[in-house]
Amino acid sequence: MGDLIIIFSAQYLSYILLAAFFILFFKNRSANWLILLISLISALVSRFIFTELIRFFYFRPRPFMEQNIHALIEPIQSASFPSGHAAFFFALSAGVYSFNKKAGIWFFVVSALIGLARVFAGVHYFSDIVGGLAVGLFSFWVISFLISNFVKKSRTDYSSR
Repeated sequence: MGDLIIIFSAQYLSYILLAAFFILFFKNRSANWLILLISLISALVSRFIFTELIRFFYFRPRPFMEQNIHALIEPIQSASFPSGHAAFFFALSAGVYSFNKKAGIWFFVVSALIGLARVFAGVHYFSDIVGGLAVGLFSFWVISFLISNFVKKSRTDYSSR
């Protein structure tokens, strides 16, 4: 039973969290759409740009590759550090938290569960998850800074006409 919970959390819980994000995104008409859009952009940038840049310069084999253990989920042969899942979902969680504190805390908790499950499944080290957390939070900070400044500049330029 324990293995099934780990497998579900490591492989499928992320889809539920992503669905919850889109429900939150489309459900609340008065939502600050900019923050939610920044959340999604920062999650994508953290996973597909920052994580891959780090992996390009620093290759760390996954635990099942180094320690000859059986991975509970289908093993991926790419680098382990930082965790792309953690980077993506912690960036998303930071954005949700900046919009809705209560929902954001739940997103952080579920993101941590996904990360820990991937450690127990044998596809990541704990430090990979912590690295993904750092990449995700950094990504959210950078993207929100850049987009917020762009929006402020656009509003200033538009109002000065």
